[in-house]
Order: sequence, then C-alpha cells, then structure tokens
Amino acid sequence: MDIEMSYRRWMERADESLKPELAAMEGDAAAKEDAFYRDLAFGTGGLRGVIGAGTNRMNVHTVAKASQGLADYVVKRFPEEKRRIAVSYDSRILSDEFARVAAGVFAANGIRAEVYPQLMPTPCLSYAVRALNCAAGIMVTASHNPAKYNGYKVYGPDGCQITTEAAAEILAEIDKLDVFDGPRRMDFDEGLSKGLIGWIDAQVVTDFIEEVKGQSLLGGEAVDKGAAIVYSPLNGTGLKPVLRTLKESGYTRVTVVKEQEQPDGHFPTCPYPNPEIREAMQLGLEYAERLNADLLLATDPDCDRCGIAVRGPEGFQLLTGNETGMLLLDYICQRRIALGRMPESPVLVKTIVTTDMAQRIAEKYGVETVNVLTGFKYIGETIGRLEAQGRPDRYIFGFEESYGYLSGTYVRDKDAVDAAFLICEMFAWYRTRGVSLLERLEQLYAEFGYCLNTLHSFEFEGSAGFAKMQGIMAALRGEISELGGRAVRRVLDYAPGLDGLPKSDVLKFLMDGASVVVRPSGTEPKLKLYVSVSAPDRAQAARAEAVLAEDLKRFMA
Repeated sequence: MDIEMSYRRWMERADESLKPELAAMEGDAAAKEDAFYRDLAFGTGGLRGVIGAGTNRMNVHTVAKASQGLADYVVKRFPEEKRRIAVSYDSRILSDEFARVAAGVFAANGIRAEVYPQLMPTPCLSYAVRALNCAAGIMVTASHNPAKYNGYKVYGPDGCQITTEAAAEILAEIDKLDVFDGPRRMDFDEGLSKGLIGWIDAQVVTDFIEEVKGQSLLGGEAVDKGAAIVYSPLNGTGLKPVLRTLKESGYTRVTVVKEQEQPDGHFPTCPYPNPEIREAMQLGLEYAERLNADLLLATDPDCDRCGIAVRGPEGFQLLTGNETGMLLLDYICQRRIALGRMPESPVLVKTIVTTDMAQRIAEKYGVETVNVLTGFKYIGETIGRLEAQGRPDRYIFGFEESYGYLSGTYVRDKDAVDAAFLICEMFAWYRTRGVSLLERLEQLYAEFGYCLNTLHSFEFEGSAGFAKMQGIMAALRGEISELGGRAVRRVLDYAPGLDGLPKSDVLKFLMDGASVVVRPSGTEPKLKLYVSVSAPDRAQAARAEAVLAEDLKRFMA
C-alpha cells in the first residue's frame, strides 16, 4: 500500500469530521504509517481498532466498507425473504453513528435492518438474530477495550459470531471494494420511511429477560434474597437489563455505582473498563465497603462479561473468571440433580485456556467436558451442533476464564445478564445455608486440589508491534525443552488444526503440574500468556507460577 498516496486521497475525499485529524498528520510520517499501513483487519471477531482517520482506523468509511462486504455476502448466500440484519450498539464513542451508517448501507442494498432503538448488550443482539430470523447481525462495540477503541462484531444466522469460513467469504467481498466508491449508502431516516430500516420491538427484550429468568435453579425453594448488592455497568449497556432482571426476580437491595451508572464512552472513572482488572472494579469496591454490602457485580460495556467480589474475613475479595465459573458449574450441577433436571449425557463446554479444574468438577457430577478454542463463538457453535443432533438440552453450562458465562441455549454468546442473575441466585442459595462463596470455593479446592491460573498480557502497538508478535510466536515454535525449570513434556501447536479444532495461532506447553498457553489476541495488539499451576496449596502454586512467569518474559523482550 502506498501510504502517502492513500493519505492524499483521504485528505480529498474523507468525511469532513475526519479532516482535522488528517491535516494534523501532515509531516508526521509515523502517524501516517500507523493510520494507513494496512486495512483494518476483519476476521471472526469482525473489526476492532482505534477510532480515527485512515484505513487502519474505525471510522464511517471503514464501517461502511465492512457493511457493504457483509451485505454482498448476505445477498449471495441468503434468499430474499431471509435478508434481514439485526443491529445493536453500546455506549462507546460513535457507536450509535456507526450503527446508523451500517443500517443505511444494508438498506441501500435492499436488506432490512432491524435496529434496537437504544443501546443494548451483545447477548441481546445474539438473541434478536435468532428471534427475528435474520441472516446476520452486527454489534457495534469494542467490548472491554479502552475508550479510544471501537469495533464491529458480526453474527451469523445461528446467533454465533461468524465462523472462520464465513469471515473469509465476507473479507473477500470487502477486499473487492474501494473504501469511498464501494459502499452503497442510504440516509437512516430515508431507510426508516421506506421500511428498509425498522426498530426492534420492546417485546424482544422482554422475551430475552424471561429467558434469563428461566435459568433459575431454585425450583420454587425460598432463599434469602436480602443481601446488599452493589452493581456497576461500567458506563455501558448493562444498567437496564441487569437491574430489571434482578428486580423482577426479587433482589431489591441493589445499589448502582453512581459514577459508572450512565452510558459514557469516555469511561471517566475506569479507563480500561474490564471487570477482569482491579482498577475497573475499584470504585465498586469502595462502594461495597462503605455500604457494608455483601456482593459486588460489574459488567463490561457491552455486558457480555461479569466480574464479582465477595466479602471475606479481610474485606472484599475479587474472584477470577475461573473461580466464578467453577462455582457456577458446581451450583448448576448440584441444583439440576436435586431438581431432577440433569439431562442424559450432560455437557460442559470450556475453552482450552480455562482452568482444567472445571473438568474435575464436571467428572464428579457425570458431566462430559468439551474443550474448544479461545472465543465464546466456539462454545456457541458447540451448542449449535448439539441442537442439530436434536439434543440441545445436553448443554448445561459454558464458560471461559475471561469472565464469560452462559447457562442456556437461548443465545449463542456469553451473557453477563444471565451471569449476574445466576451469581445472585447462587449467592442467595448459599447464604440461606450459612455458607459464603469463599467458603464454598475453599471446599472445592480441598476436594479437587488447588489450581492457580493467571494471565499475562504484553502489548505490541502498530506495524512494528505486529511484526514483533509474529517473531515471538516463531521463536516459541523452536526447540524449547524447559520453562521455569520444568521439563516441557509436550507442545500442542494448534496452527495446523488439532483435535478436530480449527486452525489457530496458539501454542500450549504441557509440563508436570503446569501448563502455558500462548496466543496473539484476536482483537487487541497483545500477546497473551495463560499460566496454570497445580499445587497442594495456594502459596506453593503462587511461588511456582512466579518462576514460570518470570522465565516467559525472556521471549517478550
């Protein structure tokens, strides 16, 4: 790509809102290179990138081009009566505008856009795709990324994020297009007046919430729902659906973190709005301590991830995604058996980087564990395969270490509305029995052994960073006999496809009592290292993990 030529063309033809930023690049070769060295990558995660001007940025032109590619794919692959695309968006900067641009492109191609009239969580988009019999869906979001990012997730007719094959076909259509001349455009209001754009009815949201409430495993049993709960939507989409679900289910002592209550794409009090990290949870923790609450919940901006903290002997303790997932799995299995609702040949689905301890818990209850690649769409696809076999009821739970959970088959993506609801129910059920979640977690560790799972991320920005990550992965595919003083017994390379899973740039190193998974993020300029260590107790596991993590840093230099 001729960067200077591309830059000059954008100066001439880009939307007026982008002209000041483009003008500021004049004379700044590094800024031009980062903005124009490639087209914004499109894959199974759709688009994700920094908001701004250029081919490697999220803006009205790159969104329109991607939308035209999706429209061309839908027209080629689906009959006219199926040509509908559901559209939702979160609280991020320009999310509403990008949603309107995309809907206008679909309308200009004769595809009806079904649009939520207000910002709505990712699981609501997944639900709408299936409820409205759409060919596809898009969710304008960058999930838990910092405020400078936005993105565009694409869903297939099954409500899952698109497969590798579908992404390749859509990308082929996108690559045929000129960023300015390729997309067909229609004004949003014109699309409304012509019936090519329509608002999604409120009943769809009500139906979704009823499905979430239907995940209850109380079976009519009375439990203590009087716990004091603090909730933060982290300035995202979770406020209304989460509060509505909890209120309608009898949880009335819920306090919302005021500073993080309303949608705000600048995320002023949590610059990295990810419930996986303590900084995002800090304000909620302060609320919980001040109000003497019992439980803290937080959902990320598109409300598909849920983090929690519970009161312990030494104040509030944050639980990891693995810990929360294990607790939910154990609760679901207990209650299904007690209620006579455990199906024949039940299935747990988890990702390969999610704690192996979950498999040991599942085995106790006679539940089969299916391991899939990182990404909840693979969990959703597994549900689809069970559905095709006429046995969707076999699926009882799916989760990933990155705080994504789903207990039902009504959507095909992780659902933090469902997670928040089930966590509150699980908390109330144990509370009624005088048991805390921390106590139950310790009981699980005592029964199955302690397992410490950590995530280490290394950022590599821009074109140089991208090349650096490729070099690191190549080096790790060399002969590595030991890590952290432990002999590497086996290396699993998923690049050519392994165990029937799709090809993926992932490596897993297996050692006695430990494993390490390394993979480039599919949505961020990061290399992620997942370290898992089993040991007799927490202290020994922590020491062993520290040695492994320190040794792995040599590859990141």
